[in-house]
Amino acid sequence: MANFTSQEVTALQEGGNQRARNVYFKEWDGQQHSFPDSDISFGISFLPFPTPGHMIPMIDTARLFAKQGVNVTIIATHANASTFQKTIDTDFSSGYSIKTRLIQFPSAQVGLSDGVENIKDGTSLEMLGKISHGIWMLQNPIEVLFQDLQPDCIVTDMMYAWTAEAAQKLNIPRIYYYSSSYFSNCAAHFIMKYRPHDNLVSDTQKFKIPGLPHTIEMTPLQIPDWVREKNAATAYFEPMFKSEVRSYGTLYNSFHELESEYEKLSKTRMGIKSWSVGPVSAWANKDNERKVNRGQIEELGKEAEWLNWLNSKQNESVLYVSFGSLTRLPLCVVCERYDVFVLTDIRDFE
Repeated sequence: MANFTSQEVTALQEGGNQRARNVYFKEWDGQQHSFPDSDISFGISFLPFPTPGHMIPMIDTARLFAKQGVNVTIIATHANASTFQKTIDTDFSSGYSIKTRLIQFPSAQVGLSDGVENIKDGTSLEMLGKISHGIWMLQNPIEVLFQDLQPDCIVTDMMYAWTAEAAQKLNIPRIYYYSSSYFSNCAAHFIMKYRPHDNLVSDTQKFKIPGLPHTIEMTPLQIPDWVREKNAATAYFEPMFKSEVRSYGTLYNSFHELESEYEKLSKTRMGIKSWSVGPVSAWANKDNERKVNRGQIEELGKEAEWLNWLNSKQNESVLYVSFGSLTRLPLCVVCERYDVFVLTDIRDFE
C-alpha cells in the first residue's frame, strides 16, 4: 500500500496545486493507495457521455477511484443515473465517498419524451439529432455545477471537448477519458496527422497507417467520411480528438499487458500522459448483485436464458457478431448477414 508524504498531503489540502495533481496521477498504478491519516478530501468530478460503451466503463472507473479514497462525484441526468444509482448507493453505504449529482435533461426544449436521454434511445436519425442537441444544451448547467462543486480535477468523456476550457477556467486539470483501446486512438491520431489516404487512385486502394509498431493496412472506405473529406461532421468530431492535447492526460480502459507497445507509443510519439485503469468491468462487478445493476436493464432478465443456450452448444459452434451497442438491425438485414456467412462457407453456427 503506497502512501503520500506529509508535504504532498499539504499540497492536496490546499487544492489547485499542480504538484499535488502530479503526485496523485504519477502515483496511480492500479495498486491499492491510501492517504495518511488526515482530514483530506481530494475531489474528482466524473462526466460520462450518455451512451452504453462510454458511460458504463466511466462509472466503473469512478467507483475504482472512490475505492482508492478519492471523493467522487458523478454528473448525470435522471434517466441515465437510474441505470447505475443502486450500485453507487451500495458503494456509499460501504463507506466510500461517492455520490451522483443530477442535472435536468432539456426534453421539452428539444421535443423528446421524458426519459429519452441516452444515445441508445434514438430510433431514428431525427431522434438521435434531438438527443445530441439536448446533450450539448447541458454545457452551461454543467459548467455552473463545476463552479459549485469546486473539484480538484475533472474526468470527462472524450466527447466533451469544451471541458478542456472549462477546466482552465477553474485552474484544475481535465483528464480525457477514452473508453476504448490505445491502439484505436493511436491509429486515429496518425491517420488524422499524416493523412496517408490522400491522393490515392481509388477508395479501395490500401494504405499503411504510419507511426504504428505493426503493419496495419486500411482502405479509405474503412475510415469515417469526416476524416476522408472535411464535412459538417468534421467540425463535430475533430475538436474532440484535439482536446486531448489540451488536457492533463488520458485514462484508458485498457491494461499494460495487452497493449504495452501502444501504451508506450501514446506517451512518446503522441506525447500524451496516460494511465491504464482497465479492464474496469473485471473488478468492479465481482458479485452478481452489482453486475445486474449496470447498463440496459431491459435486457438483464435475458442473461440466464442466453447463458443456458450457449452452454447447450458444442465448443466453437457459435459465432458472435456485434456491430456495437448502438446498432439496431432490422430482421431483414440480420437474415442477409446470415446468408453471407452461409455463402462464405461458415456453416457450423447458429
